[in-house]
Amino acid sequence: MHPTSPAEPGRRGDPAPAAPLRPGLSPSAGRLALAALGLAVIVFHLGLIFWGLVPNLVARPLHMALALPWVLVFAARTPLGRGSGAALAALGIGGCLWIAWHHGMLADQYGFLESDFQIALAAVLLLVVLEAARRAIGWPLPLIAALALAYGLWGHHIPGEFGHSGTPLGSFLGTLVIAEGGLWGSLTGVSVSVVAIFVIFGAVLNAGEAGQGFMNIAAAAAGRLKGGAAKVSVLSSALFGSISGSASANVASTGAITLPAMTRLGYPRPLAGAVEAVASSGGQIMPPLMGAGAFVMVELTGVPYTGVMAAALLPALLYFFAVWIGINAFASRYDLPPIAAEDKPSGRDVAITSAFFLIPFTVLMWAMLGAGVTPQYAACLAILAGALLLPVDARLSLDLARTAARLENACLTAGRQVAMIAAIILCASIVIGVLGITGLGVKITSLILSGSGGMLWPSLLLTALACLVLGMEVPTTAAYVICVSVAGPALTSLGLEPLQAHLFVFWFALLSTITPPVCGAVFIAAGMVGENWLKVAGHAMALGVGLYVIPLAMVANPDVIRLADGALPALLAAAKIAFGLAGISYGLIGAARLPVRAAMVAAGVACILVPIGG
Repeated sequence: MHPTSPAEPGRRGDPAPAAPLRPGLSPSAGRLALAALGLAVIVFHLGLIFWGLVPNLVARPLHMALALPWVLVFAARTPLGRGSGAALAALGIGGCLWIAWHHGMLADQYGFLESDFQIALAAVLLLVVLEAARRAIGWPLPLIAALALAYGLWGHHIPGEFGHSGTPLGSFLGTLVIAEGGLWGSLTGVSVSVVAIFVIFGAVLNAGEAGQGFMNIAAAAAGRLKGGAAKVSVLSSALFGSISGSASANVASTGAITLPAMTRLGYPRPLAGAVEAVASSGGQIMPPLMGAGAFVMVELTGVPYTGVMAAALLPALLYFFAVWIGINAFASRYDLPPIAAEDKPSGRDVAITSAFFLIPFTVLMWAMLGAGVTPQYAACLAILAGALLLPVDARLSLDLARTAARLENACLTAGRQVAMIAAIILCASIVIGVLGITGLGVKITSLILSGSGGMLWPSLLLTALACLVLGMEVPTTAAYVICVSVAGPALTSLGLEPLQAHLFVFWFALLSTITPPVCGAVFIAAGMVGENWLKVAGHAMALGVGLYVIPLAMVANPDVIRLADGALPALLAAAKIAFGLAGISYGLIGAARLPVRAAMVAAGVACILVPIGG
């Protein structure tokens, strides 16, 4: 059985469901047309790496133009939705093509619109982006962007500190639509030049045997241990999540295999669902990809990609360590058995199927770290390696029809996922653009500093609360971008390193995957296992305690994110945090008496938060 990348419709940041076909098209013709568009998406984004310098006002509008049909037309479920989506997509694509064609003229306007036509075009493009994001991920992010636009247009009527001086309409809309301060800003550039490439990489791997390889190597490594099925879920979700970057897609994919295995072995259903939800949530913090977050972080901090990856590695491993310890504690309470011998993969199967992801990943790491090429070029080489493996299956047999089906699946998955991320990032770029134009970001930063009394830890707690609230209804990457734009300067002014502040915000933006009242990964896992979601959430919060504690540990023990600067101090800090996490996990989950458990939690917290020698 092969993990795929399904996702519950409407879940934040997940791939769109399979597109309905237009009336009059046969299923095969419709899929072929979609696959052709997906191939165009792949060719365009890979081509940008090899075509030389392409102006931003060409590449970024074309990126949006390729994304619009997927979210506005192909994902629509009703004739009315398809009809209105087609009209909006036509307007949006026309506007993007006009900007790309006239990019030279627009660059000379320096972000100022010079005619009523240009103002109308800007308004149409902004509305199309809002509607595309609404159809892709629901109301919350587009609503935030619409409120930001309203503030930019009419905020000068607000009295007091939170008003602004006003910006001429032509300048305001021009900055957002024909300059690189809004729709075509640096975030969209990351989506075009880096994120899309790694999404294509993940789509190619998932189309072949890599998913089965993840499951087999996890089962071979952990299946014989006590609580083995749960530990297989942890390992496979960590591996799969490193390329999928979506907690909900991860649950739906690996959970299709691990959840039935756990329930068949007698695991309590709330625990089975919680294990999968918590393990899958870790995919977004696990290098090398971290969803889109790693590449956005590179753009916002100026830290090289390898530096971000090194900084994120030990905290991610600590997260999965805490989950592993929690499973051990649950295993002692419930006597959870290992995987049955007959269900374990053979050594031959493990060796063969693991090659389907080890070879592309080895090529990726060698190219980035050994050959020293850019992440984009390295990903292209890894995509080529993955594509060359598509004709082969675990039995080392070749099949032309199967290969064609896998190529088609890779094109469809890449097209949908690139479009989904583009819709999110374009909409978030509106918010970031308005913050920059109006100065609202600086004002919110000042509010955080004054509300916390200029002290670091109260500022961290206020930021964490903002991340949790925003992350409840906004995809993790968008929540991170918005929160770090307003809170990042406050945290750095209080002494945090920029990368430290960004990782703190990024981790807390992920809290809502397992934290009620809105916990997407928990909802999906609970539905798949047939259990009340609140029970699953309770177990998930205990198992996923690292998600709440490790960001604070990164502040109290900054050496843990300085692996690139010195391995020994980083490993010592990680060992100290791991010891504290073990105490907290056993205190929350273990079978000891309450006073003992409370003491273990207190000791664990002290171990993590008190600096060495402090």
